[in-house]
Amino acid sequence: MAWTSPMTAVANDVFTAAQFNTHVRDNLLETAPAKATTDGGMFFATGANAIAERVPTTATVATSESTTSTSYTDLSTAGPAVTVTTGTRALVFISADAQNDAAGSDALYSYAVSGSTTVAAADSFGSFLESSGSRRHRWTVASMQTGLTAGSNTFTMKYRVSANTGTFQNRNIVVVPM
Repeated sequence: MAWTSPMTAVANDVFTAAQFNTHVRDNLLETAPAKATTDGGMFFATGANAIAERVPTTATVATSESTTSTSYTDLSTAGPAVTVTTGTRALVFISADAQNDAAGSDALYSYAVSGSTTVAAADSFGSFLESSGSRRHRWTVASMQTGLTAGSNTFTMKYRVSANTGTFQNRNIVVVPM
């Protein structure tokens, strides 16, 4: 036979089952469809010629709760929160119905990261709603969280106000780990 490594096909040559399995089947088992194990999973490059399946995850807390804290905190019902396996990045979406009881004051929400990575909630990747006092608003914010330590990370929504009392309801977080 005229086989070389890696396998090179030559016209009219026959190759063995072992050669086929090594050079064709085993390579096909390295594709994304062959590695897919979870419905809704997505694949992201983790390095040169390497991929990992990641599963987007969501959580919601419908309860209406309030805070007067001017620094990010949990509400009586903490969260919502999701724990996912990430690489060094994640795409995070947060939304909530929010209002502040005083016109001109803000109701703000963001998220913190714990687990393999520690990131404090911050205005720079959160949302704020300046209130008219009695009207509730809803915004969805998307941010790319970089600088994560690969592994199990928990993303938890946090809340604060600029002054007075902020009320938050139908709180939702979606994390697409990368």
